[in-house]
Amino acid sequence: MSYDFSGFKKKTEGVKEHLGKELSTIHTGRANVALLDMVSIESYGARLAIPHVATITSEDARTLRIVPWEKSNGKEIERAINEANLGLSVSADDSGLRVSFPPLTTERRIAFTKIARDKVEEARIAVRNEREKTKNDIIAKERDNEMSIDEKKIALETLQKLVDDANSAIDVLGEKKEKEILGE
Repeated sequence: MSYDFSGFKKKTEGVKEHLGKELSTIHTGRANVALLDMVSIESYGARLAIPHVATITSEDARTLRIVPWEKSNGKEIERAINEANLGLSVSADDSGLRVSFPPLTTERRIAFTKIARDKVEEARIAVRNEREKTKNDIIAKERDNEMSIDEKKIALETLQKLVDDANSAIDVLGEKKEKEILGE
């Protein structure tokens, strides 16, 4: 009987997906719509993310145009972006809002790189925790005579290969984001 790693694979895919979303919210000096996904406003009696109440388009490399579907949400969107403390400047005009992404200073680039590294490390820790759960399950199955010692050894080797693959993918995401932040 070989061990079923589908649960572990699903968890590590979820970790990588979550990391991708987290990294997309880090400011790189370029206009990025994903940065506004985490900013929400009060509308229709619920908290809604800006992309759910407005059309967002990119005007150029450093500017986004936000056109609220209802004009009354314009002030609320402006306030929410300012309160989110993303380091963006927002200006309102008659057709909507213009969000400008200022160029990053060396100091800010270093700070954002540190944040990205922290998020990568959190993802590695999540994979490590899943590895421990799966490893303990494999050991328990061998102890309960549901698998042989040889099957346990093969399962643990396979588990380590899956962990290495997941960590490698996480590192690639982190390195890509660092290059974006540093402007390389």
